[in-house]
Amino acid sequence: MVDSDRIDKLIAAVPSALALRAGLDLGIFTRLGGSAVTADSLGAALKVEPDRLSRLLYALASIGLLEVKDGQFRNGAEASAFLDASKPTYRGGDHALLRELWGADLLTAESLRQNRPAALHDFSEAGPEAAAAFSRMLAPGGVIFGRHLAREMDLSAIGSVIDIGGGPGTILVGLREQRPQIAATLMELPTVAAVAPDILSEYGADDVVVEEGDITVAPSIGRHDLAILKAVVQVLSPDQARSSILNAARCLTPGGEIAIAGWGVVDDDRLGPPEGVFLNLTFLNLYRHGESYTEGQYRAWMTEAGFRDISRSRLTDGCTLFRARLTA
Repeated sequence: MVDSDRIDKLIAAVPSALALRAGLDLGIFTRLGGSAVTADSLGAALKVEPDRLSRLLYALASIGLLEVKDGQFRNGAEASAFLDASKPTYRGGDHALLRELWGADLLTAESLRQNRPAALHDFSEAGPEAAAAFSRMLAPGGVIFGRHLAREMDLSAIGSVIDIGGGPGTILVGLREQRPQIAATLMELPTVAAVAPDILSEYGADDVVVEEGDITVAPSIGRHDLAILKAVVQVLSPDQARSSILNAARCLTPGGEIAIAGWGVVDDDRLGPPEGVFLNLTFLNLYRHGESYTEGQYRAWMTEAGFRDISRSRLTDGCTLFRARLTA
């Protein structure tokens, strides 16, 4: 007999996820840290009305993110490990971006009806203020991703790295925390490149070279041992995606390595992983051509560009990572 359990669970998951987002937006998990506090004291610290805040606190406790005893709230085990921004395992760095993505997700039917992105985001047409705001939103998550990548890779032989299409360039900050001697370059579109130096300076990375360029058109003016493309290929049309990888190869020294990462990757049957499948719907609302490309497409483009030993892995944050080395 068919029942509605699957549908009921999908509907019930939405309010819980939105409560998580509200907790991240308010900084509740970081504010709690390892302490137990009342709604009154937490409300005073956050400058919000305690009685209203308590509704959210009890909701977060009901799904296990918080614990409550005698009117005092503390982080649960998962929240303590992954939602406290003071911890190196923090997973909430992209919560501002998540807010943007979830807002776009509500427009999927409208994008299909209109045959155009209902929440169009165009990096090339962004004004200075919009470029700065979006880059600042990406900055904390960039540092965290850079740390993940540094743990995944052996950087001992890397003398120079280029982050292609890396927004504020803060991936380079996280990547070089343990190896600051690596020379770093950010290649970005002019509107984004113009705001990146100020953001990098705030992270103590004044030595990063910022280069204006469009990887779909031409490679960097320099040559590097490692090229990073994070969430770049997935926002491009197939022809542009192919060109970006071909040009990225031309940014490398012989035997150099490429790291292509993003959640916008799907298996060849297009049924998984879930983050790639559903991000593909988000792309309908944000980009004219971007999509979650298949593993086979990535491998074909990388092979054509001269890469060998292509591997696909999954980082601890769930992001897909393709690595390969340029034929010497």
